[in-house]
Amino acid sequence: MSRLYEKYKDTIKQELLKELELNNIMQVPRLEKIVVNSGVGEATQNIKVLDKVMEELGTITGQKPVLRRARKSIASFRLRAGMPVGASVTLRGKRMYEFVDRLISVVIPRIKDFRGLPKNSFDGRGNYSLAIKDQLVFPEINYNKVDKVKGMTITFVTSAQTNEMGKALLKHLGVPFRS
Repeated sequence: MSRLYEKYKDTIKQELLKELELNNIMQVPRLEKIVVNSGVGEATQNIKVLDKVMEELGTITGQKPVLRRARKSIASFRLRAGMPVGASVTLRGKRMYEFVDRLISVVIPRIKDFRGLPKNSFDGRGNYSLAIKDQLVFPEINYNKVDKVKGMTITFVTSAQTNEMGKALLKHLGVPFRS
């Protein structure tokens, strides 16, 4: 397993048990999955853009992305139901912990003018989402092969019941929040 999972298992679980004043070790929040999503609005006019996004997401995550299609037709966006509009990857287990480790230790420090992640991006159930504006902060992406900068959303899905529990878990994992 990855070093982040070993750290979670050995030290973070015990620290969270004391900090959150829980009765049982099974109540300690854990990371369930990570969803990396990239929506491509211009895929309605040029489908080739989506191939590049899927290739880059696969390179970043080490897993094949799933094509996402529009659910509704929206005439003002020239969008019909069923048209491909994005790609997403769901990471679990070993790959998830390796991705989080790379994200925290390599990718986030490479973000330009980084002062910490916002604390208010929790959804009310302990899940956290962050948006990255360009894919070039990932070291796996070759700068010369990028034709257009595309962003992505990374969602940390936790087993926490509240935002405070989710924030404590992510803070112990090493996610740098603004002070």
